[in-house]
Amino acid sequence: MDSLKDIIDFQLFSYKNLDFTIKSVLIIVLAFAITRLLLWGIKKIMFRKKDMDYAKRGTLHSVYQILAYILWIITILIILDSFGVKITVLLAGSAALLVGVGLGLQNTFNDFVSGFILLFEGSIKVGDILEVDGDIIKIRKIGLRTSEAFNRDDIVVLIPNSIITTNKVINWSHQSKKTRFRIKVGVAYGSDIDLVEHLLLESAKEHPEVEDDGMIRARFTDFGNSSLDFELLFFSRNIFRIENVKSDIRKTINRKFIENKVTIPFPQMDLHFKSDFREPKN
Repeated sequence: MDSLKDIIDFQLFSYKNLDFTIKSVLIIVLAFAITRLLLWGIKKIMFRKKDMDYAKRGTLHSVYQILAYILWIITILIILDSFGVKITVLLAGSAALLVGVGLGLQNTFNDFVSGFILLFEGSIKVGDILEVDGDIIKIRKIGLRTSEAFNRDDIVVLIPNSIITTNKVINWSHQSKKTRFRIKVGVAYGSDIDLVEHLLLESAKEHPEVEDDGMIRARFTDFGNSSLDFELLFFSRNIFRIENVKSDIRKTINRKFIENKVTIPFPQMDLHFKSDFREPKN
């Protein structure tokens, strides 16, 4: 037994006041391995249902992230304790340093606090579609400092959490399952208004991703400078790729207008020159 104890306590190397023995290295490896195994098991249990809706999956993801942070903190504390490091002494000795660092990293600290708010509050979840600074994004990961998303061009966007918690953000996923959208179009003066409204309604009804035909509306909104202005309102569930749906409907509108000889005018301006030229007096 003594020989085994001697082997375990054998010092591999030392760094300052920390002695790295076989025992301490085993503790580090076991602590990380057990933590990873626990997190793997928790994740398997929490996400075992394949047909889970995205709202519940987003909530569970937030809970999993919180548990992961707590477990890793406990793991680090256990490792430090195995080296004889007293956490209270360490924090007391570095209090002044922490204050100085905190003043210099206010924005970063704000991002961390915002990350905890997002994870605990649950107002933003994984899979939610947001509008941030005019850009439509879909959240795929909520981190402690930044959140990861991708936009309609499938470009990954890293967003500091403080932007989400302090700025005006539209969460399209908090809407009902379908959302109303609109398309604006102008036609030439003298066009048949009833025909234009009929063609607009038909164009929306023909698209497979437009919901509730009875809720589609075509409105004559204004007398423009060079056109009679209309807007088409419709509901769709395809929030994230709605621009593709709008593009398809615009193509149908354009085709139907050509078939029915409805003209979409180009902007034009009439200039009138006043000729009041007089001969100069001698």
